[in-house]
Amino acid sequence: MDETGVLDEALERLHGAGPERMGRLTNHAPMAVEALVARGQAAGVHRWVGLYAGKLEEFPAGVERVTDANWVAALGDSRRVADWIGYFQGEVGERGWREVLAEWWPRLLPGVYGGSAHPVIRVGHAVRTLLVSGDGSGPRVNELAHGLGYWAARHRPVTGVAPLAGADSAADALDAVSPIAVRDGSFPARLDRVTGLPVWAAGVTDPDEAHRRLTELVRAATHRYATHAHGDPTMLVHAATAPNAVLRTLPALPRDLWVPSMRAAWTASAAVTAMYAPDESVPYTPPGTVTPEELSERALAHGDEHVIKLTDTALDVGDERALAAALRAIELSDPLV
Repeated sequence: MDETGVLDEALERLHGAGPERMGRLTNHAPMAVEALVARGQAAGVHRWVGLYAGKLEEFPAGVERVTDANWVAALGDSRRVADWIGYFQGEVGERGWREVLAEWWPRLLPGVYGGSAHPVIRVGHAVRTLLVSGDGSGPRVNELAHGLGYWAARHRPVTGVAPLAGADSAADALDAVSPIAVRDGSFPARLDRVTGLPVWAAGVTDPDEAHRRLTELVRAATHRYATHAHGDPTMLVHAATAPNAVLRTLPALPRDLWVPSMRAAWTASAAVTAMYAPDESVPYTPPGTVTPEELSERALAHGDEHVIKLTDTALDVGDERALAAALRAIELSDPLV
């Protein structure tokens, strides 16, 4: 079976599970298996799913069907996740995934923080594989429906965040982020404590420049993980993987959505940095002669879902410090057993 077949089989297996477990923790498996297949590790996917299976919970029951007439009231209602997924399954089946994504992306983008930013990351993985395969049917388009439905159910806008003095480069702007006063508790609790974020790339209006600046942000956040991951090696991953999910989605979106997408990605990355980054950096160890294939193999052998996804983003960036960030994730994270 080719790699696409492996991914389809894995997604079909995983779509019997819900997008969360234990009330709020995210099911990372669909994102991780897409990343593994994309990085040439399809042969290990089914074994990895078997190891992860103990973290899965059954797909939840529906409450009330989401429709074009009632969706506004259902937005952000986590009890309605099955209803939302069902709605998007119908929409992509009838209208095609590109049309649905273009319509719903600007509706969902203000709530990019919902579900600890996992829904937008899941959407980014789904879009990448759809863009590569060109297939608008089957498990891969169904995976996009699951991701969009999860995002709609966990939609979480943030308002009242004051613009603070920033910097021109993404790296300097991330360095200018001030930590929240109390760094404990859940993601939503911490997010409520984010009252101000530095301004970055606020004057950008050209879609191509937005793409360039978003690429810069992904690189800067990935590099920063190499020196700051000791603060929280799990949650700080999202400062890089959330904007990278947005970056991966841009080619499937109308160009007039690229600038607001870049801005939302910045606020998400900066907010995660404020919530989880430590006060001080540490030197990073150069990755030596490790190849991308060896790094992917190490991530699979380690097994932690955040390691797999951070490695995937680090390989997109591709330079020495990005590879060092992936090795740092392997070093600091508990392996999947």
